[in-house]
Amino acid sequence: MMTDNLNKPEKMLFSAQKIQQRVVELGAQITKDYQGKKLVTIGVLNGSVLFFSDIVRVIDLEMEFDFIRLKSYSGTSSTGTVRLEQDIHADIAGRDILIIEDIVDTGRSLEFLIKRLEGSFAKSVRICTLLYKKEKASKNVIPDYVGFEIPDDFVVGYGLDYNQKYRNLDSIYRLR
Repeated sequence: MMTDNLNKPEKMLFSAQKIQQRVVELGAQITKDYQGKKLVTIGVLNGSVLFFSDIVRVIDLEMEFDFIRLKSYSGTSSTGTVRLEQDIHADIAGRDILIIEDIVDTGRSLEFLIKRLEGSFAKSVRICTLLYKKEKASKNVIPDYVGFEIPDDFVVGYGLDYNQKYRNLDSIYRLR
């Protein structure tokens, strides 16, 4: 059986232009909502790096950046557990936190992260995600800012990967 065509980008869901338009809209809303607050943005590595880089440049506020690395996937499947691989370094006590995530799929990673951040006495914790699988995601994790809602397809591009491939694509595709 030939597998050359399996696990390749199949159908474009969002073009680079459409993504950038939505990033600007989200950035304007975040700028409005966080006026006068002590904002710390936390990017969830590796998938959010392109979205994070683009959105923080259009948020017109002073802010601090930090990053966290969580692992919960192997191939196209969730492992069912979340593993912390790199923690944040910022002192977040009494500060407003905005988690910037590439995709909310099951929501397990964000449930883990929110508990961790709230345990550090953050003033508030909100979520900004580029993609949201509303039908699949835990009802305990509802993002505050959503780029696009998508069905339960495995997607790649614009930071999202399949076994570390396709992150560099500037558009988002459904994986075959």
